[in-house]
Amino acid sequence: MTVGMENFILVFLSVLVSCAAVQPPNIVFIVADDLGWHDVGFRNPHMKTPNIDKLATEGIIFESAYVQPYCSPSRTAFMSGMFPFKVGMQHNVLSDVQPACVPLNYTFLPQELKKLGYATHIVGKWHLGFCKWECTPTYRGFDTFFGYYSASEDYFNHSKGANLDYRDNKLPAWDYRGEYSAYTFTQKAIDIINQHNVSQPLFMYLPYQNVHGPIEVPEKYYNMYPNVLNEGRRTFSGMVSALDEAVGNVTSVLKEKGLFDNTLILFTADNGGPVEAYASNWPLRGGKHTIWEGGTRGTSFMYGAGLKKTKTTYNGMMHAVDWKPTLVSAAGGSPETTIDGISHWESIRNGNPSSRTEFIYNLDDFEPAMEGHAAIRVGNYKLILGYPGTPDGWHEPMNKTKDDIYDSIIYLKGDFPARLYNLHSDPAERYNLAPKKPDVVDQLRARIEDYRKQMVPALYPPGDPASNPKNFGNVWSPGWC
Repeated sequence: MTVGMENFILVFLSVLVSCAAVQPPNIVFIVADDLGWHDVGFRNPHMKTPNIDKLATEGIIFESAYVQPYCSPSRTAFMSGMFPFKVGMQHNVLSDVQPACVPLNYTFLPQELKKLGYATHIVGKWHLGFCKWECTPTYRGFDTFFGYYSASEDYFNHSKGANLDYRDNKLPAWDYRGEYSAYTFTQKAIDIINQHNVSQPLFMYLPYQNVHGPIEVPEKYYNMYPNVLNEGRRTFSGMVSALDEAVGNVTSVLKEKGLFDNTLILFTADNGGPVEAYASNWPLRGGKHTIWEGGTRGTSFMYGAGLKKTKTTYNGMMHAVDWKPTLVSAAGGSPETTIDGISHWESIRNGNPSSRTEFIYNLDDFEPAMEGHAAIRVGNYKLILGYPGTPDGWHEPMNKTKDDIYDSIIYLKGDFPARLYNLHSDPAERYNLAPKKPDVVDQLRARIEDYRKQMVPALYPPGDPASNPKNFGNVWSPGWC
């Protein structure tokens, strides 16, 4: 064998070894519950979020990444890659007593990542239905689950009403009463990272309870905001800082474990902030429960492995349905072709234009359509038909005032009136162009009618007395539908 051939073989073998050593990125998907557009330090200097700000400003901040106006619909989109109006999850949120969950025929994000060899864990909030075990996280692709099934429980005693909603895999988790949930969730995440086999890629879904109501936080975070006069806003601000500390602690342990440099972090809100509960979406219009921009344009960013063009913002249009295929692509997989989501991985990482040109904010004919009747975005134009949800208006943070008044809209049935906005020139939705551009209204209305042909009825059944936690030792539990 010649020297040249020997050198060629050595180079070839070294390339094979180096390729074999490349592992798909670890993925940490953080969801901040009810976080407003203006509730982070990189948009509002009054907010103390140094850990979030560092990741955001050194990564890619998304300026046009959309979510649903409520929790369960957004999480449906994150996990399934489907628009909620096609799944039956477009109306309000699932309650504890409803015999329903996201239909089991949809493959969830962790199931796709498990096919690629990932270990999959969820710590935090589920809120996608739990009336039977098949609906719960460890039956839908997660190796482990620590958290809660529903929403709105106390941050310290982890009960809704007098009944526990806290789980360690399938077992009720009674031993954490008195401990703030952000502390517990972060410690559980740290334990998972420390015990993780580094030869396997890790997917961790961290849907924190912060900053959803009830408005509660340990005193040290409340004391970080002495200049905020409104007590609710001061507590809410402390809750944001508690979340920020949690994010910092998780990233620290990833560094200690040697995983951080090969970790991709996605951070997003699940909907706009509820302005009636002290959040701020300034300068966007409206908030949670609405299809105004303040309810649907989510605070979000990406940081870490695989990104090439960083320390920048990304203006490309994206929707919650897109995160599933985008993360599957980042993991080295091929996204499903039968879902609504589009993979933006190559566009995001290289700073290229988005391939999404339109999306539906929501379609909901269930009466009353609390979170907005119908809206679409095509290019720069947004059309709202009928009721957009409430509250309306533009609301600065309540830092200097003890009271605030919220504009509201009386419920309007059907598709009228029509409101049209150019979001490129008017992102705050102050100038209704519908009277001046009836042709654009007609074009977008026709697109909505096309989508309506794909809409399924909202999966929103009456409550079932069989759900009563007294039947399960005063614990909200599966096994009754």
